[in-house]
Amino acid sequence: MKLSRRTSWFLLAFGAWSWMIWITFARNLYKDASGLAFDDAGDPTAYFWVHLLLAVTSFVLGTAVGVIGLRGVRANSGK
Repeated sequence: MKLSRRTSWFLLAFGAWSWMIWITFARNLYKDASGLAFDDAGDPTAYFWVHLLLAVTSFVLGTAVGVIGLRGVRANSGK
């Protein structure tokens, strides 16, 4: 299957956007001051683990989508 140039750039941008958003989220989760992510003893809560899993999953999917986009951009640049 061949991706259009526009679709390839979109996928590459989506992968980069996903990384930017979820890195910010992970930083904010780690620095949580509301008490949701860590209990009084400083141990991670279920809220922390669930949201960390969401972030890691999004990193993996964002990377996969970005790689597909990058391959499409490279394939289209040879024309």
